[in-house]
Amino acid sequence: MPKRFLLISTLLPATAVALAFAAPAFGRSYDVTIKDLTDGQPLTPPVVATHTGKHPIFEVGQPASVGVREIAENGNNAPLLAQLDANPFDQISHFKQAGDGPLVPAGKPGSAMFADKVSFTIRANGRANRLSFVSMLVCTNDGFTGIDSVKLPSARGDKVRRTTDGYDAHTEINTEDYADIVPPCQSLIGEDAGENDAGTGVSNPALAEGGVIRHHRGIQGTDDLDPEIHGWTDPVARIKIERMR
Repeated sequence: MPKRFLLISTLLPATAVALAFAAPAFGRSYDVTIKDLTDGQPLTPPVVATHTGKHPIFEVGQPASVGVREIAENGNNAPLLAQLDANPFDQISHFKQAGDGPLVPAGKPGSAMFADKVSFTIRANGRANRLSFVSMLVCTNDGFTGIDSVKLPSARGDKVRRTTDGYDAHTEINTEDYADIVPPCQSLIGEDAGENDAGTGVSNPALAEGGVIRHHRGIQGTDDLDPEIHGWTDPVARIKIERMR
């Protein structure tokens, strides 16, 4: 399966960002900040949605949707944005891609260009009272972080703070080989994989697996990824949500 990891060059074209749902003018609004808490895992720009009900995007113990799989394996936000746009149950109130670049831990080479957090405003309308987001752990085969259906603060000025864990989509075997990892991992963290193992942007179909979303075991050090460089302990990210209107 082709890896279309478009994190820096083409992940964020105007057409993808423009997929954000046009919310009614008089909806509630929330200021949101998402921060990378790891030392060695960049995060792709989060896909965030306000919605009704639970589990509209991912659920631990269930198979990853195509949209979540594409983020977890390839850092490709477009399928999930399209999935949210076509939601047949009218659960989604507002959705967007937050930011125009990865979140990179402070002190890493990529942090000279990219911050470790992103702040933005999102709306919620009608009965929508939940928020979810998904973001790839870049230096993994199919790892991601996110939050599933956190309840939005109800009154103006109220805030909700949560931390997130690392999850394994279990759609690709964790080889931890740079050849199977999206290429920006090395440039953002500062590891030189060498020209023969720099990551080709193409996944090996033999690595596909059909498991369900589980807590990620972390970097094991079985190949190129190093627990001392790319490893983490939960929590992976922190999200703060404040109702503004």
